Amino acid sequence: MRLNKTPRRPVDAETDLWYRQVAQQVNLLSEGRIAALYQSGQSAPTTGEWAQGDFVTNSAPTELGTASSKYVIHGWQCVASGIPGTWLEARFLTGN
Repeated sequence: MRLNKTPRRPVDAETDLWYRQVAQQVNLLSEGRIAALYQSGQSAPTTGEWAQGDFVTNSAPTELGTASSKYVIHGWQCVASGIPGTWLEARFLTGN
């Protein structure tokens, strides 16, 4: 059984977004996914307030680089708090 991502009664835009994100996480977990990540994206954050140590997982990983130096960006680690903070890539070498 899946949660409906649309609230049953009218809510403000911020509450609607929160409800959709929570429903998506619950649905992913109910499908047997090991990780239903709230903090994921296709690039390092450029908005919002972040704390040192926060981690954002790459939701669209692909192999990058040149032959014998290929890697995958697993995500981004915040190394200095701020708006949006200072982010470094967390890479894994693929061996290709």
